[in-house]
Amino acid sequence: MSGTRLTASAAPSSPASRPPGAPLGPSLATQLRHTARCVRAVEQGQSLSDVLPQVASELRPGVQALTFHVLRHLGTARALVEQLVQRKPEAAVQALLCSALSLMLEDAEAGSSSGLHYAAHTVVNQAVDAARQDRGTARQAAFINACLRRFLRERPALLAAAMRLPVARWNHPLWWIERLQRDHPEHWQAILKANNQPGPMTLRVNRRRVERAAYQQALLAIGVASTPVGADGLVLDAPQPVTRLPGFAQGHCSVQDAAAQLAAALLLEGRNWSTADRVLDACAAPGGKTAHLLERADVSLLALDVDAHRCERVDDTLKRLRLSAEVRCADAAKPATWWDGQPFDAILLDAPCTASGIVRRHPDVRWLRRASDVDQLVKVQRGLLEALWPLLKPGGRLVYATCSVFRAEGAEQVQAFLERHTNAVHRPSPGHLLPASAAVQGQFNDNPVGGYDGFFYTCLDKAAP
Repeated sequence: MSGTRLTASAAPSSPASRPPGAPLGPSLATQLRHTARCVRAVEQGQSLSDVLPQVASELRPGVQALTFHVLRHLGTARALVEQLVQRKPEAAVQALLCSALSLMLEDAEAGSSSGLHYAAHTVVNQAVDAARQDRGTARQAAFINACLRRFLRERPALLAAAMRLPVARWNHPLWWIERLQRDHPEHWQAILKANNQPGPMTLRVNRRRVERAAYQQALLAIGVASTPVGADGLVLDAPQPVTRLPGFAQGHCSVQDAAAQLAAALLLEGRNWSTADRVLDACAAPGGKTAHLLERADVSLLALDVDAHRCERVDDTLKRLRLSAEVRCADAAKPATWWDGQPFDAILLDAPCTASGIVRRHPDVRWLRRASDVDQLVKVQRGLLEALWPLLKPGGRLVYATCSVFRAEGAEQVQAFLERHTNAVHRPSPGHLLPASAAVQGQFNDNPVGGYDGFFYTCLDKAAP
């Protein structure tokens, strides 16, 4: 799953932090008005990846920063609204109240650190101004003012009552919390805390264009410090706009989490590759793993995706990185519509999933998913595995991956597959990688991956007949 990345320059600054003489940007009221619209859209089932591009470009960085912040606090904010009103307000009013209340919560209480700090009374005044600017809330401006000022007066009691509710305390739906408690009884709290922290910005250095050590020095030359991770990764000390990254337009690097960078090594490990070897990336968009495979090996690669627009993104990614592959719009689960009958030496199946492992980068996911989605996606994943396994040569390898921490989409899915296919040999694999913030690094007994996103990987080799 891909989405808009929040960079260090995206967060709106408070008036007190603005340097003297600096030009005035959009007011907090204006940004709150657009933030509330984004929050409302998410509550109506729309993805931020679709909603944010509709915001005017000059407003988008600040609105994105505010919206991410609100969605990381939405469970708490909703619980507070329920206490502050006698009956549920209209959707537009609810979204604006939640947006303002989220900015009035201290990070220590809400479990996240966004770098957004505003005086509480400033937020109240700006929220009222935002209400007056919008036709959907203008008549409720006095009501919004009253609710927010009551919160200031009764804050300790209101927060104490809200924190007794799991959804308000952890800012995730109850079904999500309960599933994590079952799947990861030792680590569920750490996972939820990590989900409410912004993920670090991690680069993948294109080894065909530049050595990682040299690129790290190029970053340092412009004042950007970084730490190596994995074989090709660099974790930046602070997020940067990609336009500032040396050689980005020329394909010297890509933005990709360290967990996602494991796919290429797992698939390619253990043999020498050539252009005679056929590799399939079955669900390729937006193309990060496709590109990484080609950066590391000369192979004949077919990249599939069921969405034509997303295939264009794969093409754009490969073009920027000066790489070549056959990109085709097709449903990997229906080989009869695209397969030429020649088996593959290796298959990467990065299957559609709940995206429960990348919530810190996509805070809307937790509010968009439903419990029933898990079972539906498990069926899709099973169908893809069954369709693609016959296309793999004996002696070949299939890597199954999801950006999910739910065991139904990972360990349980693979165990069921192994029971159905006696010619599948389970190789040593990372299994479930769990997300962690800096505060909980090293606490995971299985796969202590620190700052990685949540992922699942397994390697399946096909035995000879």
